[in-house]
Amino acid sequence: MSGAGVTPSRHHRVAVAGASGRMGQMLIEAVNASPDCQLTGALDIAASPSIGLDAAAFTGRASGVLISADIRQGLKDSRVLIDFTRPEGTLAHLAACRELGVKLVIGTTGFSDAQKAEIAAAAKDIAIVMAPNMSVGVNVTFKLLEMAAKALSTGYDIEIVEAHHRHKVDAPSGTALKMGEVIADALGRDLKDCAVYAREGVTGERDPSTIGFAAVRGGDVVGDHTVMFLGTGERIEISHKSSSRSNYAQGSLRAARFLDAHATGLFDMFDVLGLKK
Repeated sequence: MSGAGVTPSRHHRVAVAGASGRMGQMLIEAVNASPDCQLTGALDIAASPSIGLDAAAFTGRASGVLISADIRQGLKDSRVLIDFTRPEGTLAHLAACRELGVKLVIGTTGFSDAQKAEIAAAAKDIAIVMAPNMSVGVNVTFKLLEMAAKALSTGYDIEIVEAHHRHKVDAPSGTALKMGEVIADALGRDLKDCAVYAREGVTGERDPSTIGFAAVRGGDVVGDHTVMFLGTGERIEISHKSSSRSNYAQGSLRAARFLDAHATGLFDMFDVLGLKK
């Protein structure tokens, strides 16, 4: 029963990894602002100066949750962990989540094939949403790229250009790679066989079956991605530009809510948003 003066039930108990980082703070702010979510854990590396501080101290309002380097402590009251850290950290959190039965939303990028296989194995025991980009808009863009690739399957060269802030450590971005995978799948190709990640010197004429990538790093760019379909006499560009990380946080909460109905399995944002055929 609901009505005036009734406080909504916050039944999604969420922990956040990388709590003192920019993305972690954005997630904490989003969780605390959500009427159906409750912040129940905050994790960070042991060397972080924020260990022992209130997770929401940066907002000027206390959450009652202290940032901890103890994974088990940070997860003990939580149903789901949202993780945007580094591959090694995510895998450590994965092992604890698997042991404790805590579900996991993974926004971390840069995993090796072996690390991805480890995540897939853990999904036999816990439910996981893993996506290179949690933005709802980006995932709708993926769907548009799938449609465009099928319609422009011949006579068009495909190039993917992405830009991120100077602190990003992997290139191309996970989002750019996912765009390439979506396009390659739509064309019946394997991205591993058709991707071109660098051009320098006398490269020869462009192979029309390839998908090219270019990465720009600098400043405080949150994330810009443009896919160009270059034909004769025309060019179609599909772009997504992020001006804030808040869209990633909101998408992550949608993923956390989605997991409430699943005990095990590996899902992506197409599953969360109902974009799969």
